[in-house]
Amino acid sequence: MSGDGTVGKALDVLDQVAAYGRPVRFGTLLEASEFPKATLYRFLQTLTNQGMLAYEPERQTYSLGVRLVRLAHAAWTQSSLAPIARPFLDQLSSETGHTVHLAQLDNAQVLYVDKRNAAQPIEMYSDAGKVGPAYCTGVGKAMLAFLRPEELARVIAQQSFHQFTEHTYTTPEALRAELEAIRHRGYAFDREEHEPDIICVAQPILTDRGRVLGAMSITGSLKTASLEQLETWAPRLARTADAIAVEAQAWRFPDSNQQNTDLQNTGT
Repeated sequence: MSGDGTVGKALDVLDQVAAYGRPVRFGTLLEASEFPKATLYRFLQTLTNQGMLAYEPERQTYSLGVRLVRLAHAAWTQSSLAPIARPFLDQLSSETGHTVHLAQLDNAQVLYVDKRNAAQPIEMYSDAGKVGPAYCTGVGKAMLAFLRPEELARVIAQQSFHQFTEHTYTTPEALRAELEAIRHRGYAFDREEHEPDIICVAQPILTDRGRVLGAMSITGSLKTASLEQLETWAPRLARTADAIAVEAQAWRFPDSNQQNTDLQNTGT
């Protein structure tokens, strides 16, 4: 439950409705809710009145509202790397023939913001809009490796370290050792750590001051590629990540430290 007062609690209810991925009845929400019946109903009514949720009287179900869709679209346009990266992903996917992912950190998780399927698509968990673990995905580890120490400590403390496969890192110590190797190498691997047979090479997207904007990966299956084959694309992946970073800094993600310096220099 959120510690951010009434607004935080309302957002918890919104998250709960969204997590079902389908219209959901009040009774179902109540069974899983930490709120009393009257409190949950009040939050649902408020969110519905504000257009964040929609209520279907005949089926008596709640679903995400149109206002939330508008906000999500605005956030995707203003805060996501996806609009900037789209042509770069198209080109990289066309060249490699493999699946290409674009991701950003969402608190301590990975949010997949865009994806290009391989010429011969393979079934895997990741899709645009889904969240995944940071500690056992290529894009997640690529981002973690370049976080500031205090930020990295916070994010590692929030990882579940659930063992998805026999290759999953299950302790903070093992993950930190892997992140050190990634920093030295410059890019990350997924060695079947999240899903069996799924491998990737992943590259962080960094500002020129080293701030993490996101990450991208070239992903394949052991049935069609080896990790060594994917690694041959690492230089091309790095060039693409650098190109996206340049565009992102110019249009969407100016470095906050640089902004502060500019304000000080102008005396404002």
